Amino acid sequence: MRPRHLADRASALRRTAALLTAIATVGGLTACGSSSHPALALTAALPSTVPSGTVLRIGDPAVQIAIQAAGLDKELAADGVTVKWANISGGPDSIKAFRGNQLDCSAVADIPSLFAHWTGTSTQIVFQSVTVDPLAHPVYKLGVAPGKDVKTLADLKGKKIAYSPGQAQGALVLRVLQKAGLTKNDVTLVDLPSTASTYNQALGSHAVDVAPLGTSTIVTYLKQYPGSSAITTGIRDDASTLYCLTSSVKDTAKAAALQEYVAVRTKALLWENAHPDQWAKLYYEQNQGLSAADAQHAVQVKGLAGIPATWTDADARLQATADLLAADQGNAKFDVSTIVDTRFAGVEAAAAGSNVVTGGAS
Repeated sequence: MRPRHLADRASALRRTAALLTAIATVGGLTACGSSSHPALALTAALPSTVPSGTVLRIGDPAVQIAIQAAGLDKELAADGVTVKWANISGGPDSIKAFRGNQLDCSAVADIPSLFAHWTGTSTQIVFQSVTVDPLAHPVYKLGVAPGKDVKTLADLKGKKIAYSPGQAQGALVLRVLQKAGLTKNDVTLVDLPSTASTYNQALGSHAVDVAPLGTSTIVTYLKQYPGSSAITTGIRDDASTLYCLTSSVKDTAKAAALQEYVAVRTKALLWENAHPDQWAKLYYEQNQGLSAADAQHAVQVKGLAGIPATWTDADARLQATADLLAADQGNAKFDVSTIVDTRFAGVEAAAAGSNVVTGGAS
């Protein structure tokens, strides 16, 4: 069975984007998104005052927990920002919600912004963070199905690999193949969205031989399937962003509120760094259902979030990823600066103060 190409996947994204009834978690929020505020040019200075009654509809589940635990939700309220939280993250669901004007912003890696552009949804990245020492703290490892002999990247040749073009895992697979000196013709890419435990189950049932798994779930996977294994990619995969509908960023009131949210989000990530034990319990134990020991392990492997002093290095990495996907999958090349709103870079750095990182946190 031949792997599906991006054109097929993009077509599927366009068709499924209309199925907004599947996004029950944000049902009823559409009315909150309407606004009569004047449009704000993307080159204009960000407004400093949040008009009364301004609402942001945000899918940022993990950071939501940190904001509330740190008491930063009170800071948002004091600044006049009302957040309607949606239990949405990741590319496919956020793009669906954007298309139905049911969401203003969502937490994602870097790939969804590219796919939003390629599938006709205009968005802007308003937040970027990195991982301090990213190669020592990868977001993903390659899970290997029980009994399969995969010990190096070269061993991927001839294997069935789970592949989700619209998500960060999809781009990671292409970058891994590139590093291994392989092409898509050397493997079988199995089009499979990474949702919940889909990849774990696909590996356990031998539907695929290899799949990118979050390092926080690797321990669970290895325990669940005797004979399974995992290998590192040796590739930097720490891109982390908040992207928003361009129409929301151009809304004067929402732009002002986003300025406040970006500052609070920065403080929330730094709070996570400073409270690893509390974060392990609140997020990994209580929210993700891990044991206390596995929760502590997840915090350790995740490493520290870094707030970059500038976005220059992150933007260069985003451009390289966009160029790779365009060349490998037939999409049009474009300048990623058109989907990155650098006005918020200064907001983020100012909120971090002396805690910013330089040199791309490499």
